[in-house]
Amino acid sequence: MAASRNTTRTFRWQANKRGAARLAAVQALYQMDVVGTGVMETVAEYEVFRLGKDLDGKQYLAADPQWFRSIITGVVAEQKILDPMICRTLPETWPLSRLDLTLRAILRAGVWELKKRKDIPTAVIVSEYIDIAKAFFETEEPKLVNALLDRLARELRPI
Repeated sequence: MAASRNTTRTFRWQANKRGAARLAAVQALYQMDVVGTGVMETVAEYEVFRLGKDLDGKQYLAADPQWFRSIITGVVAEQKILDPMICRTLPETWPLSRLDLTLRAILRAGVWELKKRKDIPTAVIVSEYIDIAKAFFETEEPKLVNALLDRLARELRPI
């Protein structure tokens, strides 16, 4: 299960509540895919029991709850737009359904931010989601996140 790997390591996100919200949003999106819970139920669970809390001996990072909510609700609301965008940047032999669920959650959240949060610099968004990918994966996935978000950033945010 990729979503539980390395999440207790100390990250620079401890000082960055938006970064912690991004990480928690990816975890929540993963959980929603696996368990099938809805947005409201998942957001409530994270806000009451996880964000900045100790759960089963693991300390969750303090996160910006509004940022967390905006990512979760935005990704779910825009998923039918985000998924085709992601699909067309993947090789034809790699449909979105073939991607690891955690990787899919990272890409959806990153693309949503690139598309909807023009107030956040592209480099910040791409860098944060590469760091999240590195928290879960050790091989090629962070490179894929970098390449895909970079390509879509040029499309969504032309200079």
